[in-house]
Amino acid sequence: MAVNTFVKDCDDPNPLIRALAVRTMGCIRVDKITEYLCEPLRKCLKDEDPYVRKTAAVSVAKLHDINATLVEEQGFLDSLRELLGDSNPMVVANAVAALTEINESSSTGKPLIEMDTATINKLLTALNECTEWGQIFILDNLSSFNPKDDREAQSICERITPRLAHANAAVVLSAVKVLMKYMEMMGQDTDFVTNISKKLSPPLVTLLSSEPEVQYVALRNINLIIQKRPDILKQEMKVFFVKYNDPIYIKLEKLDIMIRLTSQANIAQVLSELKEYSTEVDVDFVRKSVRAIGRCAIKVEQSAERCVSTLLDLIQTKVNYVVQEAVVVIKDIFRKYPNKYESIIGTLCENLDTLDEPEARASMIWIIGEYAERIDNADDLLESFLDNFNDENPQ
Repeated sequence: MAVNTFVKDCDDPNPLIRALAVRTMGCIRVDKITEYLCEPLRKCLKDEDPYVRKTAAVSVAKLHDINATLVEEQGFLDSLRELLGDSNPMVVANAVAALTEINESSSTGKPLIEMDTATINKLLTALNECTEWGQIFILDNLSSFNPKDDREAQSICERITPRLAHANAAVVLSAVKVLMKYMEMMGQDTDFVTNISKKLSPPLVTLLSSEPEVQYVALRNINLIIQKRPDILKQEMKVFFVKYNDPIYIKLEKLDIMIRLTSQANIAQVLSELKEYSTEVDVDFVRKSVRAIGRCAIKVEQSAERCVSTLLDLIQTKVNYVVQEAVVVIKDIFRKYPNKYESIIGTLCENLDTLDEPEARASMIWIIGEYAERIDNADDLLESFLDNFNDENPQ
């Protein structure tokens, strides 16, 4: 009875009633109802009102979730593809969203949206007018398109670039994703790529003033971006400095990005920050900060001496977990730069008794073994590790 009422409502003169009827039928997840839904849905996909058409497009995705075979047999996928050329941007966006959702759940793995130049132009035309979530679906589909030449790639980039100023972080990140992909196709040295790189920096920095959850997503994306193109944010080191009230997951992500952006030009600034972080109350963050100093020494050879000096200052604080982490990273520095900083071995040996963590003890044993000929009482020092040998961690 209820289904018959919904079918009748699909012919109601009021477009709002027609849309609500087809949406409600799509939400009733019962196999027997699907056969009643096919005819009203087909009519609504060709309805004169855009609100009804956009609602019907989403209903096709819901119907596919219930009965995928029926959707393919009834030709609804072709109807959705036709909606990509609709005059209303909201209808286009919903058709893209529905096809994307169907594509993700499809077992064939064959893309449902045929990405040619004509389709791309339709999507780009709809991009400026549709809602922010519609823009995200369109941008994600654009990222799977391979332009035939540099000119086409540049044209698409120029039309996408205004999305970088959008208030929604997801739209900004989707636009960045498309631009990064197309920049890769255009080669490294063109003026166009340089200009795009300059435009990417401000929106990414702006995302870091959002709430912590959005910041974290932005930082994870920035981490990937700078691995590919560190030049984009090389002048923005200060925005990644940790604030006292940042949650721990933000602090750790910023720390990783700081190390990736470290260079000869900014190492003094970075080391000063890392030394400050090593006095914080959060033990996990302090440990990561001390390790970061070691990573800087290994990354920027000219700064290694300054990093070792900073680590020695931290060892002098006599804070147990700081000393242990410092010993571990100094071992890595010794391995990277052999026979260069052995003058500090005496200081390390003085702190031997405070080492109680397996990794720190193992690092100290390696240092003593490697530089045994320069340590007068190397055998005595190693003997001190033998007392508890049977109790040591097998790692």
